[in-house]
Amino acid sequence: MTTLQIGDKAPDFQSINQDETSVSLSDFSGKKLVLFFYPKASTPGCTLEACNLSENYSLFVAQGYDVLGVSADSPKRQSNFKSKYEFPYDLLADEDKSVINAYGVWGPKKFMGREYDGIHRITFVIDEKGVIEDIITKVKTKEHTAQILK
Repeated sequence: MTTLQIGDKAPDFQSINQDETSVSLSDFSGKKLVLFFYPKASTPGCTLEACNLSENYSLFVAQGYDVLGVSADSPKRQSNFKSKYEFPYDLLADEDKSVINAYGVWGPKKFMGREYDGIHRITFVIDEKGVIEDIITKVKTKEHTAQILK
């Protein structure tokens, strides 16, 4: 699990989005950012979470937030996910797990009694200066917006 804490400087990153365009943390300088990590595009829990954020996107924008999703999926899979559900925000295709590892969201998981390594569903709320102002480790996929904008 992540060792990052509230008040820490958010790790800088550079990756590509669903369109294979370069995206870095500095692109969001001066804005608040909701950076959410999810295990796999188009799976039930990830779809619920991403759709909840998408349905409430105008609330985020009204409060000065941008939203960015991250998983280890390919740009093509991210593009399909974004297009299918018409997400108004970008999805990073972090296939080399550089962003995932920088934020410490890769690690051991359990599902139906099986242990494996994977991406933990964690959201970081980053302020205009690049400082982490909240970390949500127990994400409620259907109510995630309420957890962030509490």
